[in-house]
Amino acid sequence: MIVSISQGQTTLYDELRYSGDPESFAWVLPISGTAKIGVSSDGLFSTLEAMTQVTVIPPPQNCPSPPSSCTQFGDSNAGTPSAAGGSSGGSGGVTVTAQQTVGPYETVQLSATDPAALSQWLTSHGYAVPPDITPVIDQYVAEHFDFLALKLVPGTGIQAMRPVRVTTTGASAVLPLRMVAAGTGATVGVTLWTVAEGRYEPQNFPFFQIKQEELEWDWTTYSSNLSQLRTERTAALAGRGWELESSVSFPNDQMRTYVTTGYCQPYQGGYGGRYPSGGSAGGASAPSYGCSGAQNDYEAEDGGTGPGRTKQEVQADDLEALLAGIPSAVRITRTHASLAHTSLDRDLVLVASADQGLLSPARTVTREKNQPTCTIYKGCDAVGTAPRDEAIARSDTSGSSNESFSCAMTTPSNRRSSVLTLVGLAALALVVSKRLRRK
Repeated sequence: MIVSISQGQTTLYDELRYSGDPESFAWVLPISGTAKIGVSSDGLFSTLEAMTQVTVIPPPQNCPSPPSSCTQFGDSNAGTPSAAGGSSGGSGGVTVTAQQTVGPYETVQLSATDPAALSQWLTSHGYAVPPDITPVIDQYVAEHFDFLALKLVPGTGIQAMRPVRVTTTGASAVLPLRMVAAGTGATVGVTLWTVAEGRYEPQNFPFFQIKQEELEWDWTTYSSNLSQLRTERTAALAGRGWELESSVSFPNDQMRTYVTTGYCQPYQGGYGGRYPSGGSAGGASAPSYGCSGAQNDYEAEDGGTGPGRTKQEVQADDLEALLAGIPSAVRITRTHASLAHTSLDRDLVLVASADQGLLSPARTVTREKNQPTCTIYKGCDAVGTAPRDEAIARSDTSGSSNESFSCAMTTPSNRRSSVLTLVGLAALALVVSKRLRRK
């Protein structure tokens, strides 16, 4: 999820993964008032992922090096409304306030005063309401929420889910986690990016931060203990804890460039924290650099239904909603939770952090476990490998006088000619010596 918060409006972006026949997918979201619905893009999510993912940078290996002379020369979519608001969509306490087709989705916005009537309306229109969710819907109705009901347009053979963008009026820092309980298993992973003028954190859930000094690098597995620490903190908080992973700031113009062209993360010699392709939590195998690829991951936005949205139009819509009401620089705060199903008993309330400091996604490890494998040097030559202490003890990096002269004064291609020159000079000196003796 991405939530963009300003004084004038709040926009929620949801990227969903669904197991099963896509045409059987349905989603009901509590909202406040009438919302503006659009189809977002995977590109926005991949850009924020690249900008904020935790990166673990190993400590220096401190291996022995060959003499410096040896390496001197390089040896070594917004939809069209299909019905006006205010029409009656059902009997007894349910009002359809808006209907429209948005990209591949058929959307209906509802207002209800009778929980039983709302459940009946949803059921009669093909929305399966699990028994354990009925009390949740009842509570939302009692709290005077409205609802957005969304499903894929039937009969069009759509197989790909698209992210959804929902914009409402006013600032609202509440995420409807109680509805997330529908259709999820024993645990659900949620990554949340809060986009605003400042840093936000959970108010009614516990949260934690893994500090740089807590990390340890194991040279045997070439990974950190980040994954282990996350697992321990999550367990200690009974599956309710959120990790505050990073909080970074970018000028708005820079943000626009990254979303439209892709964000390339600077290489820092580190390994990714949670989601790198091919890697693992804690970062045992995937390098931390690369590009978000936002310029490549847009497909036809209409899903075969209605007018299509070009890549540029979707990017412009995403950015307009994302940066609305944020004057000059945007703060992106990333949190993640592996929530137990039992913890989805309340909505997530976000609040401005007392600490508004930046939190870099890069973590440089200073503690280490075991030793790296290092090269053993004899002068300029690599003669084997060993753990660091042994490699230091067995290495001779002083080099002989001939080796030092050869490494320092010649390039590999010139060494033979240099030796021949020395031999020629020696021969010339011998000839001159003999002539002097004769005289």
